[in-house]
Amino acid sequence: MKSVAVSIDIPQTPEQVYDFLDVMAHHERFTNHYLTGWRYSGPSRGIGSCATVTATLGGKKTDVTIQVVKADPPRRIVERNVSAAGRRLAQGTYTIEPLRTGGSRVSFTYAWERAPLADRLLAPVVRAAMRRANRTVMRRLATELVRHVSTAGS
Repeated sequence: MKSVAVSIDIPQTPEQVYDFLDVMAHHERFTNHYLTGWRYSGPSRGIGSCATVTATLGGKKTDVTIQVVKADPPRRIVERNVSAAGRRLAQGTYTIEPLRTGGSRVSFTYAWERAPLADRLLAPVVRAAMRRANRTVMRRLATELVRHVSTAGS
């Protein structure tokens, strides 16, 4: 299946964005519109940090394990996603680029490595649902970063 990518431009620096995204528990704050029941394991940040969540998309629920497998501060975080009893394997990648005008462009790409037959048969619908959910994620991330940076500076 083709990957799904979304991005947003925000006023925070790449270092501020990375510092926020590096903490797995922070992800709950901007993804809880479709990822719920967060259970954490491993370190709180960095490679090996892990969460198991319940994803609700298109009326279907499935448990997903999300684990950080690569990190390149302050530019990139790569997560491995396993769900559907191991039949769905994907990679989520946050890329943070500085903008010439200040701030950052934050991109998130979700790429399937393996998908159940139903996902493949309904690929356009699945991709559209993921794109919508992740566009919302980016808007909510921008809002949470404003809160985080303003409280961290206090």
